[in-house]
Amino acid sequence: MLTAIGDVMRRLYERGWITTRDGNASLRRRRSKLLYVTPSGWRKTIIHPEHIIKIGLSEDGVLSVPQGAQPSGELHMHYLIQRGAMRARSVVHAHPTHVVAAMYRGFDLPQIASQFPEIFRYTRVGPAVGAIPAITEALGEATAVALGIDGADIAFDIVGQHNHGVTSVGPDPWAAYEHIERLDHVCEILLASGVTPEEVERRHALGEMTPR
Repeated sequence: MLTAIGDVMRRLYERGWITTRDGNASLRRRRSKLLYVTPSGWRKTIIHPEHIIKIGLSEDGVLSVPQGAQPSGELHMHYLIQRGAMRARSVVHAHPTHVVAAMYRGFDLPQIASQFPEIFRYTRVGPAVGAIPAITEALGEATAVALGIDGADIAFDIVGQHNHGVTSVGPDPWAAYEHIERLDHVCEILLASGVTPEEVERRHALGEMTPR
C-alpha cells in the first residue's frame, strides 16, 4: 500500500487537486505500531515507498520521528485520525477544486451529498470544518471531531475544510481517493447547474430534493 500512496498523490496532481508540493497522506496497517506519512514539501509527483517516513507510534501516543526526517506539516491531524485504528486505515488530504469552491459559495456538503445517489450510497460526508489555518493542531483537532473519531470507530469518510480542502479516510489510499473523487464530481455538477445555496436550502426544507 506504500506504492499506492505515491500513485494516489500523482493522480491528485494530475486532477489539479494539489500543486506540486501540496497534499499529504498517511497509512497505518492493521494493529501496527508504525505510522507511514508523506514528507513535508516533497514533490508529490515523485513520491515512492522509500520517500515515505516511518514513524513509531507508542501505546501512550508518543510519536517517534526519525532524526532529520521532515514529515508532513499535517502530522498532528494524521495522528489524531490514525491513533485509534484497529484495522488498516489510510488518510488523504487534498484540495479538490470544486469542493473548495462549493464550500466558499456557501453550500453545505452533507446536504449536497444527500441529493446524489452516486455519493450518498458509498460515501459518508461529514460536517465541514471552519476556516482554520493549515498545519495547526486546531485544524487537526477540528477535522478529527468532524470525522466523528471515537476510538477505533469513525462516523464519516470525508469532511471539507473551508478555504482549504478535504480530508478523506479509507481502508487503503485508493479508497480514500475515491471519496474525494465522488464529492468533487457532485460539487462540479452543482456549480455547473447555477443553483444557489439558498435554493438548495429551500428545496431541502420542502423535501423536494430528498432521495426517494
